[in-house]
Amino acid sequence: MTRRPESAAHAHPHEHGDHPESHAENGGPMTADPHVTEAAGKHRSGGDGPAVAPETRTSYEVDAGIQALWREFTESPDQVVRDRLVLHYAPLVKYVAGRVGTGLPTHVDVGDLIQSGIFGLVDAIEKFEPARGLRFETYAMQRIRGAILDDLRSQDWVPRAVRSKAREAERALERLGARLNRTPTDAELAAELEIGVDDLREFYGQLQLTSVIALEDLVAAGKDSSSLVDTLPDDGAVDPVAVLVDQDNRRQLAQAIAQLTERDRIVVGLYYFESLTLAEIGKVLGVTESRVSQLHTRAVMRLRAKLVEQA
Repeated sequence: MTRRPESAAHAHPHEHGDHPESHAENGGPMTADPHVTEAAGKHRSGGDGPAVAPETRTSYEVDAGIQALWREFTESPDQVVRDRLVLHYAPLVKYVAGRVGTGLPTHVDVGDLIQSGIFGLVDAIEKFEPARGLRFETYAMQRIRGAILDDLRSQDWVPRAVRSKAREAERALERLGARLNRTPTDAELAAELEIGVDDLREFYGQLQLTSVIALEDLVAAGKDSSSLVDTLPDDGAVDPVAVLVDQDNRRQLAQAIAQLTERDRIVVGLYYFESLTLAEIGKVLGVTESRVSQLHTRAVMRLRAKLVEQA
């Protein structure tokens, strides 16, 4: 009986709801590496015949190719063969990293977890012994997870004992809060933890190490903005609203000045735009300074009235 061709789901099993472990248990491959299936095609055709197209390779051919790569790598470890195995089992890393990344702080990048997991996969390939009869997927997932956790621990400056105490204190607070229907006091929390109040306060000092969070996460909490830059004021930036208001005021002022008489426009222009004094304007117009003052007062009153009408 001919088995059906492998579907694309084997390339990324978890994208279609399949569990990688179930593939491992049923003997299905995690990927359909073209190099692996090419080796399988040559195996079935005796090595000299035409290889079957990769998209028509069966699960048997893929398994045969993987077994051939494992035999070759076991007999003579080679980086090229190892890289083919890494490429074939790479979806395992993505799956484990996704599982480990669930519940971690937002600043932890899944891409960094995958990078750490790749090192675990390479280590698993180099140390795996097919002769023992164990499934590589089961062994590799433990090594990948261990590599990711080791990398996370190396980045954590807080001792594990303090982390453990912090979780214990959080659980005690939850129990007391549910029992008392209020926030427990230090004495009540200390009694729940079976320690003294002084020890509890010393414990608070240790817990300060575990309370460090990214400033960007704190600022963006409960807001749509996720960037700290968006919250910092720029004193040198131009306020677009102020620019629009200024442009509108200038437009209205220009329209109001245009409606003045010619002499009033001259007085306003010379006084406000040319910065001439009333005496100098009087010499230009051939009138006294007091007359210029009267013309200026009249022009300002007319401008104020027209601006009020436009508003």
